[in-house]
Amino acid sequence: MASTVTSDAVKRPGYGQLLRTPGAWSFLLPGFAARQPFAMLTIGIVLLVQHTTGSYGTAGAVAAVTGVSMALFAPQSGKLADRFGQRAVLVPGVLVHAASGAVLIALALADAPLWALFAAAVPTGASVPQVGPMVRARWAARLDGSPLMSTAAAFESVTDEFTFVVGPVLATALCTGVHPAAGLVAEAALTLAGGLLFAAQKRTQPAHGPHAAGAAPAGGERARTSALSVPGVRVLAVAFLGIGSVFGGMQVSLTAFTEEIGNPGVNGLLYGLFAAGNMLAGIAVGAIAWKTGPRRRLIIGYAALTVAASLLWSAHSVALLGALGLVVGLSIAPALISGYTLVDSLVPASSRTEAFTWLTGAVALGQAAAVTVAGRLADGYGSAAGFLVPLAGTALALTTLVALRSRLTARPASRTVARGVGHRVPVAVD
Repeated sequence: MASTVTSDAVKRPGYGQLLRTPGAWSFLLPGFAARQPFAMLTIGIVLLVQHTTGSYGTAGAVAAVTGVSMALFAPQSGKLADRFGQRAVLVPGVLVHAASGAVLIALALADAPLWALFAAAVPTGASVPQVGPMVRARWAARLDGSPLMSTAAAFESVTDEFTFVVGPVLATALCTGVHPAAGLVAEAALTLAGGLLFAAQKRTQPAHGPHAAGAAPAGGERARTSALSVPGVRVLAVAFLGIGSVFGGMQVSLTAFTEEIGNPGVNGLLYGLFAAGNMLAGIAVGAIAWKTGPRRRLIIGYAALTVAASLLWSAHSVALLGALGLVVGLSIAPALISGYTLVDSLVPASSRTEAFTWLTGAVALGQAAAVTVAGRLADGYGSAAGFLVPLAGTALALTTLVALRSRLTARPASRTVARGVGHRVPVAVD
């Protein structure tokens, strides 16, 4: 008698199965080292420039220029990686980043004028290696069509959040305990070493150019268009701008709050609770066998994030703010992971790296804007006003998501099918 059996491994994909993917560790370990600087750059610039100028405003402005530059250039880096290969983009990119970072350090220590710091900050941000999106693209190439893709997206979210816990702590310890420039020096060194090691893993590099799966549609037409031309990617970019507003708004407003209560040392604890919530939720999302699709999970998760963010401004105690920060963190991961999971079904393989970098860039842009706006609000009206930035950012993004949710529908795999195939459920016949 004929029968069809679905294995538990497919029903319930887990982290163990994911990490047994052939070749995974060859890009995960160097990729982890290469992405650490992503979280060290902003805090390293702030601490160095504040030390040399005595102004948090100037330090924040230089860091914001770096963030905006990265957000604008990251998608172009992703597009080039899809076309010419990750190695071809990554090797010159890490060399430029290390050199421009060294110039920025030298200018800051030499008390150079602000315009010179801005000039050095632009290439420093523009050349930040997009290792996270490149790792996600490698997972997508390895797991194409597998239910493990959602697990991989969760794993990457946890890795990113762990990076944002370890990176700032390491940079701060180096800047305060060794030398004000030590954080940026370590950032440049890790970028160079990790980036070159990651680029050397040629076996796991996704196919690129005309050889990439999905590079040409049915009928042989070549379409070399931007991933941003896909309506769903534009909607996700708006959603990720809102997530960036949470990261930026929380960083500034938590710092302002702890200074207002005269206990700045508790800032690390509060931000740690926020980051821990994100990590815990990311682990859980990857371990659960979901019965609902990523689009619905994205909208539900984003609604929860908006509600949690709307309460931050009203917290007036460390305990309450810590609890709310934990809830906000728990709400971010489901939305973030669902968004990254949707990319695999929205764009062809030939545009995946670019699509991932648009989303990463949107987070960076939202964070840079939030840092600037929340900083001004906190200076003028207190930390409670700064917490309004995450509320506004997530509310606007949620409205966009709900209104344009139909654009997050997966692209059809193909319109050319054999006659009589795919419209009838096969049955077993004795």
